[in-house]
Amino acid sequence: MPERRLQMKAKLIEALEIAPEVRHFVFEVPDERNLIFTPGQFVSFTGTFNSKKITRAYSIASPPCGNRFELCLNRVVEGLFSPRLFEMKPGDAIEMRPPVGFFVLRHPPREAVFIATGTGIAPFRSMLLAQLGAADPRPFTLLFGVRYERSILYREELEQLASEHPNFRFYPTLSRPEPSWTGRTGHVQAHIYEVIGNRRDLDVYICGLKLMVDDVRAILAEMGFERRQIVYEKYD
Repeated sequence: MPERRLQMKAKLIEALEIAPEVRHFVFEVPDERNLIFTPGQFVSFTGTFNSKKITRAYSIASPPCGNRFELCLNRVVEGLFSPRLFEMKPGDAIEMRPPVGFFVLRHPPREAVFIATGTGIAPFRSMLLAQLGAADPRPFTLLFGVRYERSILYREELEQLASEHPNFRFYPTLSRPEPSWTGRTGHVQAHIYEVIGNRRDLDVYICGLKLMVDDVRAILAEMGFERRQIVYEKYD
């Protein structure tokens, strides 16, 4: 088995704005034929800022596909790393560490409920495209919360997946809906009972900011879920 590289270069192929201050990035690793990872894992980028090396981790938003991978990032105005990534042009490269992480689907496989807010959708997109593309028969439900309708990331793709796969349900909810919105409103916490009901024989995966993740974990604990049934990743 070939030795795994500890450092790689990621070259930007394209970057598309998919919501205000949110971009979908496509990278490739020129020195690798196949970038091996499990959906849900992340890569780490390293850059130098004020003579100091800084590393940031970003969840992969795509299934394994050759030496390419995709990210979904929002620009943090006061941040160091995201503004630099938003300034990158196709062909630019950045130092990268290979994918790692434990936010992956559990085994043996069970029905899964995904709860995400904002760019926390990234690892779930990776999982869904991989599993549904492989005709995984288990039921998947995605409860996805954002502020505005224009910020429902990958909306058309997710709606298409739901229409093509009877075992996938997609529930977006808006915390600041426009008058024209007729779907679910409020934060994801308000819809947990609706999505899960009386079921306690499934796994729940949560990804987003700390406050949301902690709230959802507390609600699930009150509902009787065991700790091993709750898998989470925080973005702050």
